[in-house]
Amino acid sequence: MGFLKFDGNTPMGKMNSKLSLAIVCAAVVSMTSCTRAIGPKSMTRDRHLYAASLSDSWKEQTLLNIVKMRYLDPPVFVDVGNIVASYSLQQGVSAAGNIIPNGSVPNATVGGFGTYSNTPTITYTPLTGAKFIRSLATPLPPDAVFSSIEAGLPADLILFTSVASINGLKNQDATLQGVAPADPDFHRLRALVRQIQLSGAVRIVVKQEAGEELVSFLSFRTKKVPPEVGSMIAEVQRLLDLDPSASEYKVSYGAVPSDNREIAVVTRSILGLMQTMAAEVGVPPDDLAKSRAFAGFEHGRDIPDVKRLIRIHSGNSMSPDAFVSVKYRNSWFWIDDGDLESKQVFSLIMMLFTMVDTGPKENQPVLTIPAH
Repeated sequence: MGFLKFDGNTPMGKMNSKLSLAIVCAAVVSMTSCTRAIGPKSMTRDRHLYAASLSDSWKEQTLLNIVKMRYLDPPVFVDVGNIVASYSLQQGVSAAGNIIPNGSVPNATVGGFGTYSNTPTITYTPLTGAKFIRSLATPLPPDAVFSSIEAGLPADLILFTSVASINGLKNQDATLQGVAPADPDFHRLRALVRQIQLSGAVRIVVKQEAGEELVSFLSFRTKKVPPEVGSMIAEVQRLLDLDPSASEYKVSYGAVPSDNREIAVVTRSILGLMQTMAAEVGVPPDDLAKSRAFAGFEHGRDIPDVKRLIRIHSGNSMSPDAFVSVKYRNSWFWIDDGDLESKQVFSLIMMLFTMVDTGPKENQPVLTIPAH
């Protein structure tokens, strides 16, 4: 018994050559198939997977906090501060054979082994502190709100979600106690602004004023526009009591404008918008009957001209067709994947988080977990 070298021109030699070739091929396949999974070539795969996981986690955390607010459960935010992915690879090939004399066919055993592991270390940072809470409770800057309209986001949606009032016209307010309808002209105003936005006849410019303050100025293009667009612009000027001869209007934060060349806007905060969305969560009837959650949108939804901002369903089991879903207490809450309007509003609030200072703060506890 042993390892022998055969002449490649003999039957035994040919068999040994084939055996050697099989061993080499097995080794090559084992080495290449594993090493292709790590190193620079893994960047495209890992980056996509981590980005998808972070997105899903952020969506679920946002939805969970909205649902918790309906139950007067304080929202808690945790940020993913760091991800360090570490890889290890061990592999090898072994071969053994028995050479039987008298021309018999030899037998051989080829074996291989490989061990591959991926152990990322993820750092979580709780977002707490007075500065963070103030950033969520502070109304959104008007220049950020109107800049998003200039960037192409639907003006009617931005006004409905981010603005509490504009030049005295009050938006609908959905609170945990019920729904207060909007002023009759508010929904008409935002519909007009959207149509003017689609025509390209409105422009919003952010300028630097004295004291390094960013201020938005809104202007309408009244020349070379279709008559119907001109009529809509005139109606907007009438609804907001604006000077029709002015070339631009200053946008400022406040309940009442200083003159007819100013647009005074009271914006909502992130927490205010989340509370509005929380009031519209579909709560299980048993939780309402036992006063575990406020009545919210259910109390007043039959008021004329009341419009739903978002639709969040609830049930005993997870929906198979959910855009995002979370389990809270003993119920599942979700947004339907086919509900484009609700998905758009939900995505908007996640984008608005980037407009405020919600980053990790100094001297906050950091939790690092090796994920095995």
